[in-house]
Amino acid sequence: MAAARRTFDPVGCGYGQQMQLASAKTEAPPATVHPVKPPRSLLVATGRAIGDYAMIRPGDRVLLGLSGGKDSLCLLHVLLHLASKSPVRFELGAATVDPQSPDYFPAPLKPYMQALGVPYFVESYPVVKQAETSMRGDSFCAFCARLRRGMLYGAARREGYNVLALAQHLDDLAETFLMSAFYGGRLRTMQAHYTNDDGDLRIIRPFVYVRERQTAAFAKAAALPVIMENCPACFSRPTARYSMKQKLAALEADNGKLFNNLRTALKPLMGGIPGALKGNVTCGTTPVGDIVKADTQPGDPF
Repeated sequence: MAAARRTFDPVGCGYGQQMQLASAKTEAPPATVHPVKPPRSLLVATGRAIGDYAMIRPGDRVLLGLSGGKDSLCLLHVLLHLASKSPVRFELGAATVDPQSPDYFPAPLKPYMQALGVPYFVESYPVVKQAETSMRGDSFCAFCARLRRGMLYGAARREGYNVLALAQHLDDLAETFLMSAFYGGRLRTMQAHYTNDDGDLRIIRPFVYVRERQTAAFAKAAALPVIMENCPACFSRPTARYSMKQKLAALEADNGKLFNNLRTALKPLMGGIPGALKGNVTCGTTPVGDIVKADTQPGDPF
Protein backbone atom coordinates (compact mmCIF):
# COMPACT_ATOMS: atom_id res chain seq x y z
CA MET A 1 0.00 0.00 0.00
CA ALA A 2 2.78 2.45 0.90
CA ALA A 3 4.53 1.90 -2.44
CA ALA A 4 1.32 2.53 -4.36
CA ARG A 5 0.68 5.80 -2.58
CA ARG A 6 4.06 7.13 -3.57
CA THR A 7 2.82 7.82 -7.09
CA PHE A 8 -0.56 9.15 -5.91
CA ASP A 9 -1.39 12.52 -7.37
CA PRO A 10 -4.16 14.34 -5.46
CA VAL A 11 -5.01 16.60 -8.39
CA GLY A 12 -5.04 13.98 -11.13
CA CYS A 13 -1.97 15.18 -12.94
CA GLY A 14 -1.16 11.67 -14.06
CA TYR A 15 2.61 11.89 -14.25
CA GLY A 16 3.53 9.38 -11.54
CA GLN A 17 5.65 7.42 -14.02
CA GLN A 18 7.40 10.58 -15.18
CA MET A 19 8.15 11.45 -11.56
CA GLN A 20 9.78 8.07 -11.02
CA LEU A 21 11.86 8.42 -14.16
CA ALA A 22 13.00 11.88 -13.16
CA SER A 23 14.12 10.49 -9.83
CA ALA A 24 16.49 8.01 -11.45
CA LYS A 25 19.93 8.26 -9.89
CA THR A 26 21.67 10.08 -12.69
CA GLU A 27 23.00 13.56 -13.24
CA ALA A 28 23.10 13.29 -17.03
CA PRO A 29 22.05 16.67 -18.41
CA PRO A 30 18.94 16.91 -20.61
CA ALA A 31 19.67 17.16 -24.33
CA THR A 32 17.94 20.53 -24.63
CA VAL A 33 16.46 22.68 -21.89
CA HIS A 34 14.75 26.01 -22.42
CA PRO A 35 12.61 28.14 -20.13
CA VAL A 36 8.95 27.33 -20.75
CA LYS A 37 6.47 30.18 -21.14
CA PRO A 38 3.79 29.65 -18.48
CA PRO A 39 0.11 29.76 -19.44
CA ARG A 40 -1.76 33.03 -19.27
CA SER A 41 -3.91 32.10 -16.27
CA LEU A 42 -0.84 31.21 -14.23
CA LEU A 43 0.98 34.42 -15.16
CA VAL A 44 -2.05 36.59 -14.41
CA ALA A 45 -2.70 35.03 -11.00
CA THR A 46 0.97 35.23 -10.05
CA GLY A 47 1.39 38.76 -11.36
CA ARG A 48 -1.64 39.92 -9.42
CA ALA A 49 -0.28 38.47 -6.17
CA ILE A 50 3.18 39.94 -6.77
CA GLY A 51 1.57 43.31 -7.41
CA ASP A 52 -0.87 43.21 -4.50
CA TYR A 53 1.90 42.45 -2.01
CA ALA A 54 4.84 44.24 -3.70
CA MET A 55 6.79 41.00 -3.56
CA ILE A 56 9.55 41.78 -6.04
CA ARG A 57 11.37 45.11 -6.02
CA PRO A 58 14.10 46.57 -8.23
CA GLY A 59 17.47 45.03 -7.50
CA ASP A 60 16.13 42.10 -5.48
CA ARG A 61 18.10 38.87 -5.46
CA VAL A 62 15.46 36.14 -5.23
CA LEU A 63 16.32 32.62 -4.08
CA LEU A 64 13.68 30.02 -4.95
CA GLY A 65 13.18 27.09 -2.60
CA LEU A 66 13.22 24.28 -5.17
CA SER A 67 12.15 20.81 -4.06
CA GLY A 68 11.71 19.54 -7.61
CA GLY A 69 7.99 19.08 -7.08
CA LYS A 70 5.47 20.39 -9.58
CA ASP A 71 4.77 23.61 -7.67
CA SER A 72 8.36 24.78 -7.24
CA LEU A 73 9.26 23.85 -10.83
CA CYS A 74 6.29 25.84 -12.09
CA LEU A 75 7.31 28.83 -9.98
CA LEU A 76 10.84 28.52 -11.38
CA HIS A 77 9.58 29.00 -14.93
CA VAL A 78 7.17 31.78 -13.95
CA LEU A 79 9.97 33.73 -12.27
CA LEU A 80 12.34 33.08 -15.18
CA HIS A 81 9.71 34.47 -17.54
CA LEU A 82 9.11 37.55 -15.40
CA ALA A 83 12.84 38.14 -14.96
CA SER A 84 13.27 38.20 -18.73
CA LYS A 85 10.26 40.42 -19.46
CA SER A 86 9.62 42.74 -16.54
CA PRO A 87 11.21 46.21 -16.34
CA VAL A 88 11.67 45.45 -12.63
CA ARG A 89 15.14 43.94 -12.78
CA PHE A 90 15.87 41.16 -10.32
CA GLU A 91 18.20 38.18 -10.10
CA LEU A 92 17.04 34.60 -9.63
CA GLY A 93 18.75 31.63 -8.00
CA ALA A 94 17.47 28.39 -6.50
CA ALA A 95 18.32 26.13 -3.58
CA THR A 96 17.28 22.59 -2.69
CA VAL A 97 17.35 21.05 0.77
CA ASP A 98 18.38 17.40 0.55
CA PRO A 99 16.98 15.77 3.73
CA GLN A 100 19.20 12.71 3.21
CA SER A 101 16.17 10.47 2.87
CA PRO A 102 16.85 7.27 0.86
CA ASP A 103 13.69 7.86 -1.18
CA TYR A 104 14.52 11.41 -2.28
CA PHE A 105 17.20 11.98 -4.91
CA PRO A 106 17.41 15.58 -6.17
CA ALA A 107 20.62 15.13 -8.22
CA PRO A 108 18.81 15.44 -11.61
CA LEU A 109 17.99 19.04 -10.71
CA LYS A 110 21.65 20.08 -10.90
CA PRO A 111 22.16 19.61 -14.66
CA TYR A 112 18.65 20.93 -15.32
CA MET A 113 19.37 24.18 -13.51
CA GLN A 114 22.79 24.42 -15.13
CA ALA A 115 21.19 24.12 -18.56
CA LEU A 116 18.73 26.89 -17.66
CA GLY A 117 21.59 29.10 -16.48
CA VAL A 118 20.17 29.54 -12.98
CA PRO A 119 22.59 29.62 -10.01
CA TYR A 120 21.80 26.54 -7.95
CA PHE A 121 22.76 25.39 -4.46
CA VAL A 122 22.14 22.14 -2.60
CA GLU A 123 21.92 22.13 1.19
CA SER A 124 22.29 18.60 2.57
CA TYR A 125 21.18 17.86 6.13
CA PRO A 126 19.77 14.76 7.89
CA VAL A 127 16.35 16.35 8.35
CA VAL A 128 14.41 13.11 8.84
CA LYS A 129 16.92 11.74 11.33
CA GLN A 130 16.97 15.02 13.24
CA ALA A 131 13.17 15.04 13.42
CA GLU A 132 13.09 11.50 14.76
CA THR A 133 15.48 12.35 17.60
CA SER A 134 14.59 15.97 18.44
CA MET A 135 10.89 16.45 17.67
CA ARG A 136 8.81 17.32 20.73
CA GLY A 137 5.06 17.92 20.71
CA ASP A 138 4.86 18.77 17.03
CA SER A 139 3.91 17.11 13.77
CA PHE A 140 6.68 15.52 11.73
CA CYS A 141 5.84 17.68 8.71
CA ALA A 142 5.85 20.95 10.67
CA PHE A 143 9.18 20.12 12.32
CA CYS A 144 10.79 19.22 9.00
CA ALA A 145 9.40 22.37 7.38
CA ARG A 146 11.07 24.55 10.00
CA LEU A 147 14.39 22.75 9.58
CA ARG A 148 14.22 23.14 5.81
CA ARG A 149 13.32 26.80 6.12
CA GLY A 150 16.33 27.37 8.34
CA MET A 151 18.57 25.70 5.76
CA LEU A 152 17.16 27.94 3.02
CA TYR A 153 17.70 31.03 5.18
CA GLY A 154 21.32 30.01 5.61
CA ALA A 155 21.80 29.49 1.88
CA ALA A 156 20.24 32.87 1.08
CA ARG A 157 22.50 34.68 3.55
CA ARG A 158 25.64 32.87 2.43
CA GLU A 159 25.01 33.55 -1.26
CA GLY A 160 23.81 37.14 -0.86
CA TYR A 161 20.09 36.79 -1.64
CA ASN A 162 17.64 39.08 0.16
CA VAL A 163 14.37 37.38 -0.86
CA LEU A 164 13.29 33.77 -0.45
CA ALA A 165 10.49 32.60 -2.78
CA LEU A 166 8.31 29.64 -1.76
CA ALA A 167 5.79 27.86 -3.96
CA GLN A 168 2.80 27.29 -1.69
CA HIS A 169 -0.46 27.92 -3.54
CA LEU A 170 -4.05 28.85 -2.67
CA ASP A 171 -4.97 25.23 -1.91
CA ASP A 172 -2.14 25.11 0.64
CA LEU A 173 -3.33 28.32 2.27
CA ALA A 174 -6.91 27.06 2.49
CA GLU A 175 -5.81 23.76 4.02
CA THR A 176 -3.57 25.57 6.51
CA PHE A 177 -6.43 27.86 7.51
CA LEU A 178 -8.78 24.95 8.22
CA MET A 179 -6.11 23.03 10.13
CA SER A 180 -5.36 26.08 12.27
CA ALA A 181 -9.05 26.67 13.00
CA PHE A 182 -10.00 23.05 13.63
CA TYR A 183 -6.93 21.90 15.56
CA GLY A 184 -5.45 25.11 16.96
CA GLY A 185 -8.49 27.31 17.52
CA ARG A 186 -6.87 30.19 15.64
CA LEU A 187 -7.69 31.97 12.40
CA ARG A 188 -4.32 31.83 10.66
CA THR A 189 -2.81 30.89 7.33
CA MET A 190 0.49 31.28 5.48
CA GLN A 191 1.54 34.86 4.79
CA ALA A 192 2.01 36.14 1.27
CA HIS A 193 4.98 38.40 2.07
CA TYR A 194 6.78 38.90 5.35
CA THR A 195 10.17 39.55 6.91
CA ASN A 196 11.93 36.89 8.97
CA ASP A 197 12.57 37.35 12.69
CA ASP A 198 16.12 38.60 12.12
CA GLY A 199 14.86 41.21 9.67
CA ASP A 200 17.43 40.40 6.98
CA LEU A 201 15.29 38.35 4.58
CA ARG A 202 11.91 38.81 2.96
CA ILE A 203 9.86 35.69 2.26
CA ILE A 204 7.38 35.73 -0.62
CA ARG A 205 4.75 33.30 -1.88
CA PRO A 206 3.90 34.39 -5.44
CA PHE A 207 1.41 31.51 -5.91
CA VAL A 208 -1.03 32.53 -3.16
CA TYR A 209 -3.73 33.18 -5.80
CA VAL A 210 -2.85 30.09 -7.88
CA ARG A 211 -4.75 26.80 -7.70
CA GLU A 212 -2.94 23.48 -7.41
CA ARG A 213 -4.73 22.24 -10.50
CA GLN A 214 -3.03 25.04 -12.46
CA THR A 215 0.47 23.98 -11.46
CA ALA A 216 -0.41 20.33 -12.13
CA ALA A 217 -1.70 21.15 -15.62
CA PHE A 218 1.35 23.27 -16.48
CA ALA A 219 3.81 20.67 -15.18
CA LYS A 220 2.14 17.98 -17.26
CA ALA A 221 1.75 20.05 -20.45
CA ALA A 222 5.34 21.34 -20.28
CA ALA A 223 6.73 17.90 -19.30
CA LEU A 224 8.63 19.46 -16.41
CA PRO A 225 11.09 17.01 -14.80
CA VAL A 226 9.14 16.57 -11.59
CA ILE A 227 10.99 14.78 -8.82
CA MET A 228 8.87 12.97 -6.30
CA GLU A 229 9.74 13.49 -2.65
CA ASN A 230 8.99 10.27 -0.79
CA CYS A 231 8.89 11.19 2.88
CA PRO A 232 8.38 8.04 4.96
CA ALA A 233 6.30 9.95 7.50
CA CYS A 234 3.96 11.32 4.84
CA PHE A 235 3.22 7.93 3.32
CA SER A 236 3.00 5.86 6.51
CA ARG A 237 -0.32 7.40 7.54
CA PRO A 238 -2.91 9.88 6.26
CA THR A 239 -2.08 13.43 7.31
CA ALA A 240 -4.36 16.16 8.62
CA ARG A 241 -3.51 18.22 5.54
CA TYR A 242 -4.59 15.43 3.22
CA SER A 243 -7.84 15.14 5.17
CA MET A 244 -8.46 18.87 4.69
CA LYS A 245 -7.70 18.52 0.99
CA GLN A 246 -10.41 15.88 0.70
CA LYS A 247 -12.92 17.99 2.62
CA LEU A 248 -12.26 21.02 0.43
CA ALA A 249 -12.62 18.93 -2.73
CA ALA A 250 -16.01 17.69 -1.55
CA LEU A 251 -17.14 21.23 -0.74
CA GLU A 252 -15.92 22.55 -4.09
CA ALA A 253 -17.92 19.88 -5.89
CA ASP A 254 -21.04 21.56 -4.48
CA ASN A 255 -19.78 25.13 -4.76
CA GLY A 256 -17.68 26.01 -7.79
CA LYS A 257 -16.86 29.44 -6.34
CA LEU A 258 -15.47 28.01 -3.11
CA PHE A 259 -11.82 28.92 -3.67
CA ASN A 260 -12.62 32.36 -5.09
CA ASN A 261 -14.53 33.04 -1.89
CA LEU A 262 -11.76 31.57 0.25
CA ARG A 263 -9.18 33.75 -1.47
CA THR A 264 -11.22 36.84 -0.62
CA ALA A 265 -11.80 35.67 2.95
CA LEU A 266 -8.13 34.81 3.51
CA LYS A 267 -6.63 38.05 2.17
CA PRO A 268 -6.81 39.85 5.56
CA LEU A 269 -4.87 36.93 7.06
CA MET A 270 -2.13 36.91 4.42
CA GLY A 271 -0.32 39.87 5.96
CA GLY A 272 0.72 43.24 4.66
CA ILE A 273 3.71 44.56 2.75
CA PRO A 274 7.01 44.65 4.68
CA GLY A 275 8.63 48.07 4.67
CA ALA A 276 5.73 49.82 2.94
CA LEU A 277 4.49 53.13 4.26
CA LYS A 278 0.79 53.38 4.91
CA GLY A 279 -0.94 54.41 1.71
CA ASN A 280 2.19 53.80 -0.37
CA VAL A 281 2.33 50.23 -1.65
CA THR A 282 3.36 50.85 -5.24
CA CYS A 283 6.96 49.67 -5.04
CA GLY A 284 7.42 47.44 -8.04
CA THR A 285 3.76 46.53 -8.42
CA THR A 286 2.64 48.10 -11.70
CA PRO A 287 5.48 46.94 -14.00
CA VAL A 288 4.96 43.25 -13.19
CA GLY A 289 1.22 43.52 -13.70
CA ASP A 290 1.71 45.41 -16.95
CA ILE A 291 4.18 42.89 -18.35
CA VAL A 292 1.79 40.03 -17.60
CA LYS A 293 -1.03 41.78 -19.45
CA ALA A 294 1.16 42.74 -22.39
CA ASP A 295 2.81 39.36 -22.77
CA THR A 296 -0.29 37.15 -22.73
CA GLN A 297 -3.20 36.73 -25.08
CA PRO A 298 -6.73 35.53 -24.32
CA GLY A 299 -6.15 32.52 -26.57
CA ASP A 300 -3.21 31.20 -24.56
CA PRO A 301 -3.74 27.72 -23.08
CA PHE A 302 -5.10 27.13 -19.57
